Amino acid sequence: MSEPGLDTTQWMPHVVAAAIVERDGKFLMVEEHTAEGLRLNQPAGHWERGETLIDAVRRETLEETAHHVEPTALLGCYTTHYPRRDITYLRFAYVCGVTGFDAERPLDHGIVRALWLTPDELAAHPTPHRSPLVMRCVRDYLAGRRFPLDFVSHA
Repeated sequence: MSEPGLDTTQWMPHVVAAAIVERDGKFLMVEEHTAEGLRLNQPAGHWERGETLIDAVRRETLEETAHHVEPTALLGCYTTHYPRRDITYLRFAYVCGVTGFDAERPLDHGIVRALWLTPDELAAHPTPHRSPLVMRCVRDYLAGRRFPLDFVSHA
């Protein structure tokens, strides 16, 4: 039972799947237009009804970078809150390997380009990061953080 005058609207975080893809010391990133302007992010997007989180990370990475990826581990689950828009994101970050590239595939609306950056290049890049989770995921990856894919199960 809620107290009189309190908002009883159910709070719902936005669930996203993100790909952490490293090759030869560089990470696959996207430069994208957002409501806050141009930002850098890992390939990531909303989890859609009817798909697993692994399906979502494969789909989003392909749509945003034209790279086919296969998740090998769960890096972690992260949250971040944007007070200006009062949105909380729950991010499932997956370590992925590249399995193919479709050079002719157009990138999603809003994606300017896909690029490969070293951690130092990413940290020093003039384009702001989409969230503090961008570098956090890179640091966790470099620290060797990994969980088995079955850590998250879909019934």
